[in-house]
Amino acid sequence: MNELVRIRPEDLVAVALKPLKAGERIDYGSGAVTLKEDLPMGHKVALRDIRKGEPVIKYGFPIGEATEEIPEGTHVHTHNLHTLLSGEKEYAWHPTHPKQDPIPAASFMGYPRKSGRPGIRNELWIIPTVGCVNDVAHAIAQDAQKLAGGSVEGVYAFPHPYGCSQLGGDQENTRKALAALATHPNAGGVLVLGLGCENSGIAQIRPLMGDFDESRVRFLVCQDVEDEHEAAMQLLEELAERMRQDQRTPCGADQLVVGLKCGGSDGLSGITATPTIGVFSDLLTAMGGSTILTEVPEMFGAETILMDRCETEELFGKTVHLINDFKAYFESYHMPVYENPSPGNKAGGITTLEDKALGCTQKSGSSAVRGVLQYGEPVTERGLNLLSAPGNDLVASTALAVSGAQLILFSTGRGTPFGCPVPTLKIASNTPLAEKKRLWIDFNAGRLLEGRTLEELGQELMELVLATASGQPARNEKNGFHNLAIFKQGVTL
Repeated sequence: MNELVRIRPEDLVAVALKPLKAGERIDYGSGAVTLKEDLPMGHKVALRDIRKGEPVIKYGFPIGEATEEIPEGTHVHTHNLHTLLSGEKEYAWHPTHPKQDPIPAASFMGYPRKSGRPGIRNELWIIPTVGCVNDVAHAIAQDAQKLAGGSVEGVYAFPHPYGCSQLGGDQENTRKALAALATHPNAGGVLVLGLGCENSGIAQIRPLMGDFDESRVRFLVCQDVEDEHEAAMQLLEELAERMRQDQRTPCGADQLVVGLKCGGSDGLSGITATPTIGVFSDLLTAMGGSTILTEVPEMFGAETILMDRCETEELFGKTVHLINDFKAYFESYHMPVYENPSPGNKAGGITTLEDKALGCTQKSGSSAVRGVLQYGEPVTERGLNLLSAPGNDLVASTALAVSGAQLILFSTGRGTPFGCPVPTLKIASNTPLAEKKRLWIDFNAGRLLEGRTLEELGQELMELVLATASGQPARNEKNGFHNLAIFKQGVTL
């Protein structure tokens, strides 16, 4: 196993693939460096003397500037490296016109839906319209577990604190999110559970659901019935009876929408996990399927790479708005735009937002950007899409499901157990994490450092996705972890 990797020939730093000790002389392929201090796994070392104020290059791009003289062999991190990012920017389109040869679509066993996009699960969902009925939804879901079995693959409630005391676009986003989940293909049956006096009730959400399959959705306003629990159980039994007729049938991978997300990243994430997901994304989009990249604040510093891959100038303009609108959102609350990376990211070796973003965006592979979506907007374009949502793991993953993702690929270097409303596969950046947290991790991309090729791991990840789409449970499902987090953007009355 190599001990140090220089990602691009022009990089001024290399990354430790294991903990290294001061005094060791380490080869990095095109040269060698003697360490002047200990270097934790995932952290960077200077490959030559770097002047104060000089841009530090990693992934072939600047990840910040040196705040002091950095001698060769020295640890490069937050104590001597600072971001170059500041404020909103003006952008120019320099299209790279990425080309992609189509390949035959693989298949999986899914559930056909009236909407045209198959589900990869056939679950019974209870969706509250307002936080006031969360406990009611929980109690109903607990009682309704007796309905699970056979083609009814699970019964889940998705509580949230919103649905009332919201205004304007914030309220509209909650309504769109709930309407999208109520018509999600992974739900074979849905009970939309309202209170009756909220300002985002069933009367407001139902029109946003479009031409939905009425045989699969029921509505209940708790204030309108004497015993909401009894009434809900009757409706759920009707839905379950309908769902028992459902059978998995062969479906093309061109009907898959897969969300791309990362969290708890470390210095190896951009070397192993995110490039592996990028290979998968290119494979799926070449088959005619769709992927969605989100967490806009973690594109800052690498956004021009995505902009130049936009298929049209119109998409470039939408991507510029995607980036600058999120910066304006931060500024409207008088918050710093570049308050990133997190403490866990820094402990894992990520120093600046540019460092994080250049690793994060590799999940998108190399294909053209064919869609740019606002929060709550459904995917309509085949290929790679960009989605407006924050970096928060639960909020961003829920946003991907709301836009139609049947499954999420989630890369991590530190580890996380959560799941969103759809299967959430965890891709570890390193073998120690994969071995330590076997109950959390679905796929070990750290094997790239142990002799496996990127193409092999990308194909293996595709096979895991197809198996998961065919019913194999993700770790979060085995653990019973399903969460919903709506993006809150405005005042609360």
